[in-house]
Amino acid sequence: MKKLLIAFMLLSTTATFTYAQQSEPIALYPNGVPNSKPAPGVYREKSPDNNGGVSLITDPQLTPFFPAKDKANGTAVVICPGGGYLHLSMDKEGYKIAEKLNELGITAFVLKYRLPSDYIMVDKTIGPLQDAQRAIQMVRQNAAKWGIDVTKVGIMGFSAGGHLAATEATHYTKAVIDNPDKINLRPDFAMLIYPVITMGPLTHQGSHDNLLGKTPTQELVDLYSNEKQVNKYTPATFIIHAEDDDVVPVQNTLMFYDALQKAGVKAEMHIYQSGGHGFGLHNPRSHEDWFVDLTGWLQAKGLAK
Repeated sequence: MKKLLIAFMLLSTTATFTYAQQSEPIALYPNGVPNSKPAPGVYREKSPDNNGGVSLITDPQLTPFFPAKDKANGTAVVICPGGGYLHLSMDKEGYKIAEKLNELGITAFVLKYRLPSDYIMVDKTIGPLQDAQRAIQMVRQNAAKWGIDVTKVGIMGFSAGGHLAATEATHYTKAVIDNPDKINLRPDFAMLIYPVITMGPLTHQGSHDNLLGKTPTQELVDLYSNEKQVNKYTPATFIIHAEDDDVVPVQNTLMFYDALQKAGVKAEMHIYQSGGHGFGLHNPRSHEDWFVDLTGWLQAKGLAK
């Protein structure tokens, strides 16, 4: 009985330690959210919905996940969950991913970003990008405190969050937030998981309409078609997609990879025969494990042990 009690206590201690790696969420803008309008009374955050999604976000946050100290390697990743720019899949495409990255010694930050809305934003097209830029800025500003190498700060996104991550990776030269200290807003690497890339004919229509509206100008469509924004300074990128994705056409990934290749940017792409869309960490239709492929890529780049 005594041995059982000791074993239980050890398990409880381990569970507490694992959970403690997730810190409390940090407000992105403690002194006021930029590009915002007073939210209508009915616009109140809903968390979570029946699918585990968070919506109607007015106060964006960054939730840190710290690896065990003996594993930490100085690499950091900001994670942008997906949800069609309508909600955020915080658990499946956020917290669970952060925990896996912690196993590789990587400090992860799950971004709860504002969803584009004319109700709460002066310009909804830049709202999510502001939060992504602020997340990168905040991680680098606190790098010493958090044990992070400022040259190893990446961004990761799923679906519409993949579009946001790709936007941050290609639009970093124009700050849409205050940046008086000229903090580098360019991610050092990007990881895009079944991403929305284009706002053209092969886009995910929901993401397109939510971000740009139903009748955007061609200039705006081109600006947020990230395959058109790639240049030689775009960070190295890892991309995965399923061939049978019936929500975000696989051509989104193919176009972005092609643009990276033409620009001479180091990139790795994995197209899986099946998997559909939105499978998160585990693709139930494939024997291949995309996170194993990602781990190999990170190790090859010196970003994971």
